[in-house]
Amino acid sequence: MNNIATWRRFAQLSGPERATVLRAAFVLTATWLGLRILGFRRWKNLLERALPVATPAKLSDPALLSQAQQLTRWHSAAARHLLLRTNCLEQAMSLYFLLRRRRLPAELRFGARKDAARLEAHAWVVCLGAPLNEDRGEHRHFFPFDGVTPLMETLPD
Repeated sequence: MNNIATWRRFAQLSGPERATVLRAAFVLTATWLGLRILGFRRWKNLLERALPVATPAKLSDPALLSQAQQLTRWHSAAARHLLLRTNCLEQAMSLYFLLRRRRLPAELRFGARKDAARLEAHAWVVCLGAPLNEDRGEHRHFFPFDGVTPLMETLPD
């Protein structure tokens, strides 16, 4: 899609939808910078300090997954049209933050796989058991880590 068509589609969004896309672009960019400047642990801690103290919404509300999926669509659109290229970690961390800011139940997941002689890692977000930012189902090819966050917090930047 060319830039003019992209801007036209953006202009046709409602005010709250445009605000959501702009917020996603800002958090994606901040996360791209934050991971490079502060490292994973410090950036994660900074994001978590900005989250509401209250716990995420109750898991029994069926509308929550729909809300999370809509936010994920706007976040994915922002990532596709951002001037810089973001990776799965930057996208997952920023989506997790945006979901939790809205008190939606989100989990940041990490996984790994061995491809020939290379060890590859992947990050994604899950809400109510459903992977959100996984259009092509990449997460299915990675063995999920349990308890990676405490482990990551002990690693130096």
